[in-house]
Amino acid sequence: MPVSRDEILGALRRLTLPGGDDLVARDMIRALQIEGDTVRFVIEAADPGEAAKMEGVRRAAQELVQGLQGVTTASVVLTAHGPAPKPAEPPSLKVGRHPTPQAGPAKVTGVDRILAIGSGKGGVGKSTVSSNLAVALAREGRRVGLLDADIYGPSQPRMMGVNKRPGSPDGKTIIPLQAHGVTMMSIGLMMEEGKAVVWRGPMLMGALQQMLGQVQWGELDVLIVDLPPGTGDVQLTLCQKTELTGAVIVSTPQDVALIDARKALDMFNSLRTPVLGMIENMSSFVCPSCGTETQIFGHGGVAAEAQKIGVPFLGALPIDLDTRLAGDSGTPIAAGDGPMADAYRQLARRFIDGGMA
Repeated sequence: MPVSRDEILGALRRLTLPGGDDLVARDMIRALQIEGDTVRFVIEAADPGEAAKMEGVRRAAQELVQGLQGVTTASVVLTAHGPAPKPAEPPSLKVGRHPTPQAGPAKVTGVDRILAIGSGKGGVGKSTVSSNLAVALAREGRRVGLLDADIYGPSQPRMMGVNKRPGSPDGKTIIPLQAHGVTMMSIGLMMEEGKAVVWRGPMLMGALQQMLGQVQWGELDVLIVDLPPGTGDVQLTLCQKTELTGAVIVSTPQDVALIDARKALDMFNSLRTPVLGMIENMSSFVCPSCGTETQIFGHGGVAAEAQKIGVPFLGALPIDLDTRLAGDSGTPIAAGDGPMADAYRQLARRFIDGGMA
């Protein structure tokens, strides 16, 4: 009989850390997967310094789980939540400048695929979908990056639970942050909290170039780019200056959102960027008290639009209070367990099975 998740976590609770806590109590277990008699999971330390001291804990956890009944093989990986401590006086790095000339669309070093997540209008949950999709793909074993390209309204630092300024060892390269198994970067991490970004188009385009070209993304299977709403400078720069795998459109099912989603679709078609599919967000609402399902914004509009224009319909996601609370708290719902985590896991599998991630 296969081992259960509860049995594994129960065993790990018996592994005491310095200070008296255990791995489960300190919420350090990530991406726990059970495949027959094989168990895989990640131990996520607070920073690389702590991770460097935990190799003995990793080995002990692996041996402990491998000794459980029903487990033949256990694989445990040690990773870190945040970047290494910055030097006392790091070199100055200015983000936001005029774009540098380039001959044509360029690859991002080390990145296999780049997916642009767009929408015609704001408020449809595009950033929520981007962060949860990134985490869900990481839990499925993909090496994932997340770039928050919404320069004027960056929300990924809050949704991913990071607030440290990225390091720069030489004033030219940028070291991205790690959160929930995802490598991430946002202009919001480079600016003072609460301070508005007041830039004209060229500065904005230069900042996007920097976050794509100067960030040390490492080796990634997929980089998800969370675009701002609309059809402006960021979208134009990304599509013309970067080799994109394609774009995914997020929309609610209501007509007023679909009107703007069609404009986003037309923009990507005009820029010769393949549209890989559409996602319907806020598809329905299930009352937590009575269980009644209500289509607040209508239902099925995005699926019908996808069929009409001949692109894949990738899935429908309900409007959900726990998803909102998880995003505000800095731990995306896809990082845990439950119906919404399962929904994002299924969405991630569609991307993987379709060769998009």
